[in-house]
Amino acid sequence: GVTTASTFVLDQPRCIFDNYGNADIWLVVALEDAISTFNNTAGPGTPETAFQSFPDPVRAYMTLNATLAHYPCPKPDGDIAVLRVGSETSCAQDASRPTCNGPLPGPGPYRVKFLALEGSVPVAETVWSEPIMLRTAKPPSSIATTGSGHSAGMIAITTILSILLAVLLAGLVAMLVFWRSESCGGSSSFSKPESVTVRRYNTHHVYDQPAARL
Repeated sequence: GVTTASTFVLDQPRCIFDNYGNADIWLVVALEDAISTFNNTAGPGTPETAFQSFPDPVRAYMTLNATLAHYPCPKPDGDIAVLRVGSETSCAQDASRPTCNGPLPGPGPYRVKFLALEGSVPVAETVWSEPIMLRTAKPPSSIATTGSGHSAGMIAITTILSILLAVLLAGLVAMLVFWRSESCGGSSSFSKPESVTVRRYNTHHVYDQPAARL
């Protein structure tokens, strides 16, 4: 979170301007190639330092003004001791707020410093910071549309497993259909056998003869 595509974070200027209790402290944000030509006497809120004209034709703007009371030294416990530059979006196009802390228009590099003014007179300042680069998003054309080797392997494994699962399901369905057809065919072959009656005949001449002797 130290840098994004349009913001960056700075430490607050604590214990730096303690001898200038009546001063207003401003942050100056400049393009790296403009620090040598920045005019300390250019007042904040003027066309020469307005955020809405940055970075062309204005090469450095002034924002985030505060009094020394906002930066007590030492820092009380629990106080937030950082500033996020570029966090205001509502005033970015509002010419009536030339000191807007608006989103940075590009990746930079940027250089910053704090400037203490008593009225319109600069009385103290810090040195310029090191160059600050913001994050940049990848252009859509640079994003690969094909998966990496690992992704391709995962796709192949998933495809094989899907095919095997489909074959297994097809086999189970075929077995179910076959079992049902066998059950229906077997039940039609069973029928209740017809009862067979055997008529008994008596042969009268057998009873008229004497029993056979052994």
